[in-house]
Parts: sequence; structure tokens; C-alpha cells
Amino acid sequence: MAKQLSWPLVERNLRDAGLSLFTPQDLANLLGGSVISLRFLVTRAVKRGDILKLRRGLYALTSPPPGDLQLANALYRPSYVSFGFALSYYHLIPEAAYAVTSATPRATSSFNALGKRFVYHHLRPRVFTGFRAERVQNQTVWIAEPEKALVDVLYFALLGKLGRPERLDTSGLSERKMQAFARLFGRKDLMEAIRQL
Repeated sequence: MAKQLSWPLVERNLRDAGLSLFTPQDLANLLGGSVISLRFLVTRAVKRGDILKLRRGLYALTSPPPGDLQLANALYRPSYVSFGFALSYYHLIPEAAYAVTSATPRATSSFNALGKRFVYHHLRPRVFTGFRAERVQNQTVWIAEPEKALVDVLYFALLGKLGRPERLDTSGLSERKMQAFARLFGRKDLMEAIRQL
């Protein structure tokens, strides 16, 4: 079936379905046909420059390219944007974050895609919480609540894996929520770090 499909028709179907990021399996679900035959269609589309290959098995339409947060969620699932990138996104720190940082219950990993670095830090499944769906650039993305992003950063700072933010605006944050998230980690030093903010 994929041999009968032209790329403009496939792209139109992807856009109609709201899929700017997709896998060959997504195409099979959308268009029918086998994943194997659709992989050949995708390979040819990448060579022509019709789509972008982000990593093995994940592709994006070239126009418009996916946003950083959408891409972060898609590159390594499940994950939610957190740590320094989320703190910067919420304007809790004045610095811009250059790597897009996320939490995942999977192994720690990193990817380079579309000229950006995407870093994923492992969290135990019981603390993989405290995130919400948010609309960004007309896409739904998973991002930590501000309080959870800060607790995630402080936890990794205590482990010596990330630096602690120096200039931090916590004026709009709920101390109660931060303490609730910190309790999930089961570390007294993390609870103490929250109290000292």
C-alpha cells in the first residue's frame, strides 16, 4: 500500500491528524499497510528532505519543526521536562537553559536533535510525578510543576549530579507542595534544603 502513496498525501494525512512528530507505527495506524513498507516511504522522504529524522524510528515534519518541549517528550518516553530547563521556563532562575532537561523512570540518557541537547535524568517510578499537561506552541507537552522542578533539581544537587541554582525566585511557589514532593524522595537532607529556601 505504501508504494501507492505519494508523500504529499501522507503529509496531508499527518497534518490532518495533528501529528508533526511520528513513527512508522503511527503511519501504519493512520494509513494502513505494513510498518516495513512504510519505513521505505519514510527513508525516501528523509533523503529528499521532506521530513527530519530525529533518532531511530522518530521523525518530524520539516515545517514547522517541533518545539523543544514537544521534542523532549517524544525523544524518550515516558518523560517530563524538569530541572534547570523547567526552572528557566517558569522564570524562577534568570539564566537560560541550553540543554533541555527531563525526568524519566528509564535509564539516564541524552540525545542531540535539531541542534539541541536533550538530557534525561533517571528518577525512581514512585517520584515520577508532579508534572502536568500544558499547551505550548499549539501542542500538549508534559512539564514539571514549578515546585516539582525545584525539588528535582535540589535532589540531584544533593547527589552531586547537578549544581544548585544560585539565583532563585521562590516567591510564587507553594512551600507545602515542595515539602509534599520532597517527602516522596524519603531524604531528610532534601526536606532540610526545602526549609532553608
